Amino acid sequence: MGRKLRSLVGALKDTASLSKAAATAAALSPSSAAQLAVLRATTHHPADEPPHPRHIQALLSFGHGSRLSAASAAGVLASRLRSTGDPAVAFKCLLALHHLLARGAFILRDQLPPALLRHPASGRNPLVLAAFRHGSSSAASWALASWVRWYARLLELLLSASVLLVSFPTAHRPFAKPDDDDRERVTSLLDQDLISELDALVGIVEEMAGVPEMVAVEGSRLVAEAVRLVEADRVAAEHEIEIRVTEMEGRLGSLRFADSVELVCLLRRLENCRYRPWDRKPTVGDWFWAGVRDLMDRAEKVVLRKEEEERRVKREKASASARASDRIPVGSNQAVRFGSTRWADR
Repeated sequence: MGRKLRSLVGALKDTASLSKAAATAAALSPSSAAQLAVLRATTHHPADEPPHPRHIQALLSFGHGSRLSAASAAGVLASRLRSTGDPAVAFKCLLALHHLLARGAFILRDQLPPALLRHPASGRNPLVLAAFRHGSSSAASWALASWVRWYARLLELLLSASVLLVSFPTAHRPFAKPDDDDRERVTSLLDQDLISELDALVGIVEEMAGVPEMVAVEGSRLVAEAVRLVEADRVAAEHEIEIRVTEMEGRLGSLRFADSVELVCLLRRLENCRYRPWDRKPTVGDWFWAGVRDLMDRAEKVVLRKEEEERRVKREKASASARASDRIPVGSNQAVRFGSTRWADR
C-alpha cells in the first residue's frame, strides 16, 4: 500500500510540475523549455522505465541552438539531480546525462562540466551522491540507491576525462573510436601528460569494475539501459588505453625513473580489471591484455635497471665524498706541499 501511495504522490508531483513548466514555456524562455524537457525525461512514473528516446532527443536538441539554450538544459538537469530524493528519478537524471555526454553536440557537452562538476548556485557537485539514501524500506529501492551512487561516481569520472581529453578533434562521445588524428595527438604528448591521461582512463575502468551487486536489481530496465551505455564506454576506453600502451612501448627507454614506476602501478591496476563484472568474460581480445602484460613486464625490468643505476650513482657519489674528506684541508696560513720541490725553493 505504501508503495502505491508513493507512486501516486510521484505521479501527482509530475503532473503539477509539468503543468507549471508547460505554462511558463509559452513565453519561449530557454530555461522554461529546458525545465519542461528535463521533467518529461525524468518522471517519477513509471519508475522502472528509462527515459523515452523522444524525450532524450528533445534534450539533445538543445545542443543545436544557442549556447544559452545548452547551458539552460545542463543547469536544469543538474538542479533536478541535486534536488531529488527518489532513486528512480535520480537514476533517470544520470541516464539522461550519460546520453548527453555520449551523443550531445559539442556546444551541449561543453556546458556539462561547469553545470555538473560544481553547481553554480550552491557550489556543490551534483554528482557527489555518496550520501544518497532512500527513505523507503523496500529492498529494491535500497539496491537502486546503491546503483545511483555508483553511477554518479562513474559519470563524474567520465565527465572529468572528457575535460582532460577535450582536444580530441573528432570526438562525439566521451571516447570516440580512435582514428589517425587521435594517434598522432598522443604521440605529441609529453611523458607526464601521457601518463596522466592513462591514469584517468584506468580510473574509469576501475570504477566500472566496482559495479554494485546485480541480483537485487535483476530485470530492472533502468539498470539494463545503464549497463548497455557503460559497456559501450568501457570498450571505447580500452581502445583509448591501447593507443597509449602502444605509445609507451616506444618510450620505455627514455622514461624517468619516477614515470616508469607510475606506469607499472597503472598497468597493475588495469590488469585487475580484465573481466567484466556482470558476466566475468574478457571485454576485449587477448591481444589487448597480452600487450598490457608485455608492457608491464618490460616496464618492471626498466624500473629495476634504473633503480640499480641510481644505487650505483649514489654509491659512487658517496665514495667520491669519502675520498674528498680524507684530503688535508689547506688554510691560508698553511704551506702547500707539492709533489715536486721544483717550485718550492723559488
